[in-house]
Amino acid sequence: MTPDDTGTAAPSKTRIEYLEELGEELVKRGLRVRIVQPRGQSPALHVLNPEASALTENIIAEQGPDGWWYWWSWAERIVPAGDAAGAADRVARVLAV
Repeated sequence: MTPDDTGTAAPSKTRIEYLEELGEELVKRGLRVRIVQPRGQSPALHVLNPEASALTENIIAEQGPDGWWYWWSWAERIVPAGDAAGAADRVARVLAV
């Protein structure tokens, strides 16, 4: 729970909501996305460059002691999950042709 403008507790976003926000930003940049949930694992956003199908990545959203973050599949932070546009810029740059 996080405080809202009235000072009361409001529910924080879910992992899926963060991934959906990132997905919307990535689609604006011409990438294809879908949420996947392999058995026994957390959901991830599978991202594909349609111009080069070998360029793919699975992004996850995880909450730590310092808040929610987007993470690369190789366990490196991208940006805080509150910055979907910034994350989308970085992902699009990595998956560029």
